[in-house]
Order: sequence, then structure tokens, then C-alpha cells
Amino acid sequence: MEGLKIYLDKDINQDLIKTKKIAIIGFGSQGYGQGLNLKDSGCDVIFGLRQGGVSDTKAKDYGLTTMPIAEAVKQADIVQILIPDEIQAKVYKEEIEPNLHAGQYLMFSHGFNIHYGFIKAPKDINVIMVAPKAPGHTVRNEYKEGRGVPSLIAVYQDYSGDSKEVALSYASAIGSGKTGIIDTTFKEETETDLFGEQAVLCGGCSALIKTAFETLVEAGYSPYMAYFEVCHELKLIVDLIYEGGIEDMHYSISNNAEYGDLTRGGKLINADVKAEMKKILEEIQNGKYAEEFMKEMSSGGNKFAKLRAESKGHLIEKIGDEIRSSFNWNRSNKLIDKTRN
Repeated sequence: MEGLKIYLDKDINQDLIKTKKIAIIGFGSQGYGQGLNLKDSGCDVIFGLRQGGVSDTKAKDYGLTTMPIAEAVKQADIVQILIPDEIQAKVYKEEIEPNLHAGQYLMFSHGFNIHYGFIKAPKDINVIMVAPKAPGHTVRNEYKEGRGVPSLIAVYQDYSGDSKEVALSYASAIGSGKTGIIDTTFKEETETDLFGEQAVLCGGCSALIKTAFETLVEAGYSPYMAYFEVCHELKLIVDLIYEGGIEDMHYSISNNAEYGDLTRGGKLINADVKAEMKKILEEIQNGKYAEEFMKEMSSGGNKFAKLRAESKGHLIEKIGDEIRSSFNWNRSNKLIDKTRN
């Protein structure tokens, strides 16, 4: 295994990105975070959006320049596609591809559509990735605090010969050069990202929380106590792991808690769970998950809507809303304001 190479601002031509006109396609979480950071870094940024839509209104409220997607693509040197994965291929085919010209940089923050072949770029186009390892609202907040989130970069197609340098300069402009930028590939980013989301960060974590909550409530314990123990306190533990690894977390908790961790954790997350994780990874690697997701979304998303409604209606959400609205820790400095970003 090769050693880890981390790029920082001192290693990067930070002025390179300022010679390029950047079209951000979309103004969701990442479009908001990356776009505003680029603007504040002195970059020439325009936004390709459906005129008059919700995102267009939000972007204009920040004083940003918006225009139809096709026009933004025509004007840009870099086209950063930050709309949802499931609609990228359609928008690309209808509004982006017909307006591309040789030497442009087609950029993504997730390799999904390129890796699985839903988007196939012309040979005379550079295809690159800058993937901040945080939601867009965090990308923005860290930048405003004078920090940044780490980013991954990758080059899939290097027509102009300077794609890596452009990716590094872009990543620096959104703040990642302050913390670290790491090389990867579209394949590696896509497959590890999907696996991380499904097995741990989102799927595994939310299922673990809900199942533990149900176990306590079904045993007769107060749902409020259950929420505090298996949901609220999770952030406190994750913060310790984030800052100093599992060992720092062990150092901070009691001997009783650490012993319970080391003797019970492996009984819960055991060989059977690992076998299921391997199945999840295999479906990511062979494209089965990607096909399932795209088919679900293209057919109306009825299964997805049902699952989403069931999750939203879980008792832990009702209890969590009640607790969070009753305490002071969650009332100010929220990262997300759905009316503005």
C-alpha cells in the first residue's frame, strides 16, 4: 500500500481556478456550499438553473448570477454538475452535452454517473472530480469559519493535460486546501462512498439507532430515555472518534463503558453482519445497486416514497422532535435553513 499523499494550499496553484469561468449546475446542498465558497474565493461563478424555480430564487437571494443550464454550459470553462444523481444523465443528454465544446472540464462531486456509464463524455472533454467529504452546508460553514473540509480529487479523462492541477485549484478554492486533498479514482470514490453510506454512515447507523430504540421501548423503558441513550449521545461519541480515533474515545469513556464496548460490540456486529456487508459491497461493485436505484427513480419512486414515509413516521422521530424543541442546544447556529440553502 502506497503512503498517503495529502495536498495543501502551499502545494497548489491557487490562481489557476481564477482563470476559468465555472458553471455550477444546481443549487442544492453542494451547489450552495461550493458555489458560495468559490465566489468568496474570487472565482468567476455562474449558476445553471431552471429559471424561476425554487433553487433559482434562493441563488438570486444571495446575489448570484443564474441562467438556463444550456447557456451556462456554453459560457463556462468548467461545468460542475451538482444536481441529484438520478437526474444527471437526463439533464446531461438534453441540456449539457449539446452545448459542450472541446477542452472544457466536466466536473462531478460523486463518480456515480461516470463510473456506471450513465454519462459518457466526448473524448475531447476533461472529466474530473472534486468531492468534499461533507454535506454542502458543512462545506460552507467550515469555510466561513476559516477552515475547510477534506476533499477527494480524481481524473477520469485528461484531454488538456492539466486536469489534476485544475481539480486541485478548485478544491483549494472551496476550502479543502486548508485541511487536505487526496487523490483517488472515480471507481474507488463511487464504490467506497456508496458502501460507507449504506453499511455505516446512513443505513447501518440509522437502522442501529432505530433497532436499539425499539428494544428499550418494547422492554418498558421511557422513549425519552431511550432517545437520549441511543441517539442523542451518539454525537458525543462520534465527535471523540472524529477527533482522535477509537482509542481516544476509549480513553474518554468509563472503564465500564469500554469493557462493554470490547466484550459486547463484536457479538452485535458479528460474522453474519460482515457477510451481509460483503453482499452489499458486491451489489455496488457489480452495478446491481446502481441499476436498482435508477430504475426505482425513473419509475416514479413509489417504493422510495413509502420507505421514506415509514422512516419519518417512526416513534423516534416524534420523540426526537419533542426533545430537540425543548432544549437550548439545538436552537441557534443551525447549518440548514431550508428556505435559504
